[in-house]
Amino acid sequence: MALVTGAGSGIGQVTAVELARRGVRAIALADIQQSGLDETKTFVAREGAEVLAEVVDVSNVEQISRFFALTERRLGCPDIIHNNAGTICGEPIWPESPLEKMTQVVSVNLLGIIYGNRIGIEMMSKNGGGVIINTASTAALGPMPTDPIYAGTKAAVVNLTQSCAGLLQSHNIRVNAVLPGMVATPFIEKTGDGEQPAAWLKPILGQIPMLSADQIAEGIIQLVLDQSSAGACLVIENPTKPGGPPLKTLLPDAKSFYRYQLSR
Repeated sequence: MALVTGAGSGIGQVTAVELARRGVRAIALADIQQSGLDETKTFVAREGAEVLAEVVDVSNVEQISRFFALTERRLGCPDIIHNNAGTICGEPIWPESPLEKMTQVVSVNLLGIIYGNRIGIEMMSKNGGGVIINTASTAALGPMPTDPIYAGTKAAVVNLTQSCAGLLQSHNIRVNAVLPGMVATPFIEKTGDGEQPAAWLKPILGQIPMLSADQIAEGIIQLVLDQSSAGACLVIENPTKPGGPPLKTLLPDAKSFYRYQLSR
């Protein structure tokens, strides 16, 4: 069975539906918004999967712990976990970003994924293993002057993922990450001044064709199915021209570094 956070829209919703289409028979869904959860639950159920859907703030230790425990009781231990929930500071942009908003971004984007990995690894270790996919971003790969808080959390997710490469050998658990570029999802619409999209994003969006959530879900499925991938970070960049394919690359493998550390 599978567990997906941030499942109420966008990448999380499309991934959950695609997992059901591919034969996953039970899927647990978490999101902060009830309306989006209800929609995803309907879509996943149409594909024949049993669904558990709960409103969860992944940055809240008690809520995320309770959700994982409820999933295990109702559906069993997940074989697939997609830690996807995330947010962004948006407007007012850095350095005017409110401290409260920055705290939320760090809590959801980093602590939420840390919690999802920690609890998921413990559960999977008792059940023979599994695969965890963390959603990072191409913002992790370089400076993002408009929102360094967001970029910093995503860089940390990449490091966390690569640091878990050795779990394949010790726990039969593969932890991987997907790094999407700019994706056409409702996430874009929630980043600032109420415009569609926000004013601070318009110069960026005007330069590149957008990715679709389906293209990111395809990359996530690729990481789920590739039994050799561990600590892998799949970068999915925006196409160079409208209608063109996304540009997929893997970050340098961290496994050789991990083996070096163990041998010291």
